[in-house]
Amino acid sequence: MVTGTPAAGPTPLEEELRRLAGSVPDPELPVLTLAELGVLRSVHVPGPGRVEVELTPTYTGCPAIEAMSCDIERILHDSGGMAEVSVRTVLSPAWSTDDISAEGRRKLAEFGIAPPRTTREVASEPIPLSLAIRCPHCGSIDTELLSRFSSTACKALRRCVSCREPFDHFKEL
Repeated sequence: MVTGTPAAGPTPLEEELRRLAGSVPDPELPVLTLAELGVLRSVHVPGPGRVEVELTPTYTGCPAIEAMSCDIERILHDSGGMAEVSVRTVLSPAWSTDDISAEGRRKLAEFGIAPPRTTREVASEPIPLSLAIRCPHCGSIDTELLSRFSSTACKALRRCVSCREPFDHFKEL
């Protein structure tokens, strides 16, 4: 037998503040918002004029988390009318590339970055002998790794053998 009251969902104010915080562009991938990247975990209003936000970095020690926090504080002060904004980093559950939204994946590809495959996509495909990464420019899977690290630690630098264009690949985590 279940006792107690069910947990209440977010209030309309919390939903609006989450929308505002989620609209902040990622400092390293400004084509994506924090909501699309999936790093915004929760927004809670514990009292009048106060908001608590939880963020999970894409990897432990991500230097962009400080910029994300500052940008969230600014937008919630300026547009959300919050006097006290607290942004906390949470590491559990860990962020995964599965947390990137479908819209975020579409924007990555449109921006020229090969998006990571989802766990579901990987599980439904035959196990490849090598990881086939599709070129975001021409669609070919004939690509080669140039460097395990690119402009950020969460991306690798690849080149398409077919169209010869270099591109970033957001690594699966």
